[in-house]
Amino acid sequence: MKLIINEYIEKIKSLATNGWLKMGLILILGMVMGSFLFSTEGQPEMVGDNHSDHVGETTWTCSMHPQIKLAEAGQCPICFMDLIPLANDENSESPDHISLSESAVKLAQIATTPVRWGLAQSQVRLSGKIDYDETRVKNISAWFPGRLEHLYVDYTGIRIKQGDHLLEIYSPELYATQSELLQAYARMTQPGQSSSSQTTSYSAYQAVREKTRLLGLNNSQIEGILQQGKARSVLQINSPITGIVTHKNAVEGKYVKTGEQIYTIADLSKVWLILEAYEKDLTWLAFGQELSFSVPGLPGQTFTAHISYIDPLVDPIKRSVTVRAVLDNSQGLLKPGMLAEASISVTLNGSGQVVTPQMTGKWACPMHPEILEEHPGDCSVCGMDLVPLETISGSLAAASQALLIPASAVLKTGKRALAYVEVGEGITNKYELRELILGPRVGLEYIIFSGLTAGELVVSNGNFKIDSAMQIAGKKSMMSGDSAPTHAPTGHNHG
Repeated sequence: MKLIINEYIEKIKSLATNGWLKMGLILILGMVMGSFLFSTEGQPEMVGDNHSDHVGETTWTCSMHPQIKLAEAGQCPICFMDLIPLANDENSESPDHISLSESAVKLAQIATTPVRWGLAQSQVRLSGKIDYDETRVKNISAWFPGRLEHLYVDYTGIRIKQGDHLLEIYSPELYATQSELLQAYARMTQPGQSSSSQTTSYSAYQAVREKTRLLGLNNSQIEGILQQGKARSVLQINSPITGIVTHKNAVEGKYVKTGEQIYTIADLSKVWLILEAYEKDLTWLAFGQELSFSVPGLPGQTFTAHISYIDPLVDPIKRSVTVRAVLDNSQGLLKPGMLAEASISVTLNGSGQVVTPQMTGKWACPMHPEILEEHPGDCSVCGMDLVPLETISGSLAAASQALLIPASAVLKTGKRALAYVEVGEGITNKYELRELILGPRVGLEYIIFSGLTAGELVVSNGNFKIDSAMQIAGKKSMMSGDSAPTHAPTGHNHG
C-alpha cells in the first residue's frame, strides 16, 4: 500500500510546476486514498469468515428463495413468506434425516403426536328420500273385458281397507260364465241321478266353478250367485289390500280389456328409506348397520333403522350405489317423496373393515334380509328357511384396534403418502422421512396399514416447513418422487 502511495506522489511532483496546482493535487490524492483505506469499514462479514464465532447459530432462509440467508427469523424480503431454519451441516451425512436446534423447532412451531392404537370411529352422512315399499304395491287390473259401470273410488289419495268396494263392471263374458255355473249346479243337484251321472255332474260343476273363480270372483261371491239362482250382469270389485290409491286409470263408461290396469294401491304401513352412497362411501357401509335419519317435514324428530340392502351395482351415470332400509310407518308420519338426511356411526378395525358386533349370530331370510331373528326358523313374510347372516352379507369383520395418526401429519403427493417422524432427542431434534400405506380416514385421523409403529412421534404441525428445509438442503422430500425412502417398519405387529 505504501509503494502505491509513493508512486502517486512522485508522479504529482513531476507533473506539478505550479505551487497552487501542487497543493490541489495533493488534496485530491488525500481524498482518494482516504476513501480507499476506509472503504472496507462497516461492510458485512462474508459467509465463511470467522466461522468459529457463529457455531451453534441458526440460519434462516426462504423456501421459495433459498439464496436468502439471515441470522434471525422473520419474513422473506422478496415474497414475504415466513423464513424457515436452514439445516445444519451435520445433516449432510443422511439424505433421509434433518436436524434442527431447539430454538429452530420452537420458532417453526413444530409439534409431534404419538402413534397410537385405538378405535377408529367416524360419522357418515347420506342423503335420500322416503319411497314406497315395492313389496306392498298392488295393481288392480281387469280379469275380463267389460265396461266400467260405476266407480266408488273416483280419485287418487283415498285411503281404503281390504274388502272395500272399488267399482262395478259389466261383462258379457262374466254373465255367460255365471249362467254356465248355475246350469252346472242345477244338474249336479238334480235328484234321481245314477252314481256315474252324479260323479260326472259334480266334475263339470267344479270345472265351471274354478273358471268363475279365475275371472276374479271370490268364494263368497260365487255362493251368493248360487243362493240367488240368478246371474248378475254387473259385478262389484273389492280391494284386495289396505292402503292408499296412488294411481287411477278408470273412468265411468270406459271399456277395459283383460289385464288393463285400473288402480294402483300402496300399503304405507311400511315404507323404504332410499339413500345414495358414492363409491368412496362404500368402505363405511355394511349390512345391518344402524342409522338415524330426519326429514324436514317432521322437525325435531329422529328415526332409526337398519341397512337391509346395498345395491351390488354402481349407477353408471350418478356413480352412486343405492342403500335401503325398511321403516315401520304404522302411524303414517312418513310419506313417500319426503327428503331425508341420514347419519351412520361407523367403527372400523385395524384392516379398515366395518365392524358390526350387533349382527353376530343373527339369522336372516335370503329373499327378505330385513327379517332378522336370533334363532333359525321360517321367514314371517315368505316362509323360506332362515340362514346365517354371513351367507347373505359375507363374513362379519372381527373387531380390533387400529393404528392411528392425526390427519395433519400426512403429506400427500398424489401417489404417495409421507410423514416425518422424530428420531432424535436433546438439543438437536432429528426428523426422518417415512413413506406410509394409508387406510381410510376416520374423522381427524388416518388408519395406518404400514410405515409406523405405535409410540413413535409423528410431526403433526410444521411438517411442511421441515419438508421445505429438506428440499433446500437437497435431501429427499415429498417432491423427490420415487426416490423417497421405502424402508419403513410395518404397523401390524402388535400383540
